[in-house]
Amino acid sequence: MTIDGLNLWYGDKQALIDVTMPVMKNKITALIGPSGCGKSTLIRCMNRMNDMVDSCKVQGSMKFHGEELYGPGTDIIDLRKRIGMIFQKPNPFPMSIRDNITYGPKIHGITKKDELDEIVERSLKQAVLWDEVQDRLDKPAFSLSGGQQQRLCIARTLSVNPEVILMDEPTSALDPIATAKIEDLAIELQKDYTVVIVTHNMQQAARISDFTGFMYLGKMIEFGDTEKIFSKPSEELTERYITGRFG
Repeated sequence: MTIDGLNLWYGDKQALIDVTMPVMKNKITALIGPSGCGKSTLIRCMNRMNDMVDSCKVQGSMKFHGEELYGPGTDIIDLRKRIGMIFQKPNPFPMSIRDNITYGPKIHGITKKDELDEIVERSLKQAVLWDEVQDRLDKPAFSLSGGQQQRLCIARTLSVNPEVILMDEPTSALDPIATAKIEDLAIELQKDYTVVIVTHNMQQAARISDFTGFMYLGKMIEFGDTEKIFSKPSEELTERYITGRFG
């Protein structure tokens, strides 16, 4: 995915200003920056979640496999299948663990029980949740802990075979143990998927990401290799932010 000169407005308020960055295949890209700087807005552009906001207007280029995501012929349902999203708070559907996983595949036409069972097992294993829930797949999703619910949401996303997984502060509501499991899972997933994660936790970005973008007031101040961003940033504003001398 490539983003070039992306601008976004909510009504008269401009939330993204001339943002340019790549999203590398099978890598983890972290977006850091203070609250309200445009991080979540940016990843919501990547699967066109912002289309749900009536006052939203987007200009610039965002390409996926060389095709404009905001082109007139884009199939939004197919796009959101290929680019899945995990939100800040776990949001399992009010149904069983099994039905959470099979919901997406059924929408896309898979109805055979053995095929659905295979998808359930594969997705839960990928999300490192299978061993914990295999004996209670018909129990309500809300019977799981917060960390388990978040991994269930990841499994639900994986069930439709996406190419890109967007994570919007996926560990902000979790305890340190659950957070570590999600971080380990993200690292494991990058073998097969491209991951973009929004985080306020700079240590998390440094631990798990290959590339990092620092945003401020809707602008991409600096983007590059994570190690370089955290050890020798090019921009003074980036250095001030990561060293806690911001503001």
